[in-house]
Amino acid sequence: MRMLHTMLRVGNLEESLKFYCDVLGMKLLRQKDYPGGEFTLAFVGYGDESDHTVIELTYNWGVDSYDLGNAYGHIALGVDDIYATCSHIKAKGGKVTREPGPMKHGSTVIAFIEDPNGYKIELIQLGTQGSSQKQEAAISHQ
Repeated sequence: MRMLHTMLRVGNLEESLKFYCDVLGMKLLRQKDYPGGEFTLAFVGYGDESDHTVIELTYNWGVDSYDLGNAYGHIALGVDDIYATCSHIKAKGGKVTREPGPMKHGSTVIAFIEDPNGYKIELIQLGTQGSSQKQEAAISHQ
């Protein structure tokens, strides 16, 4: 078994595709309209679905916003240079909601951004961090 994708409902598919592809550098892997169900699915990611986990963006025609609730946490992305990544995201119009720095009660360097729909995305500095620190960051946000 392996994880295939995470699905997010979006209110504006084009705006969401611009964010995930232009701001975060993902690729649109496939997109299909389902007229009978009045929805569109778009899959984005950093590599082919055959060996990478991806994000499914679901646009229900005519629905422009959702109540995100308080159960959803975040998506996490590993980055090589968290400071440069946050600068790039801001330059592209993205919203950094927590500047890079060590996580509370730990040493892993993290930041948080938000997509156009309000979904939280955690950036985790890769490279010099040990895998136990990455696990520490994941556990602290559960």
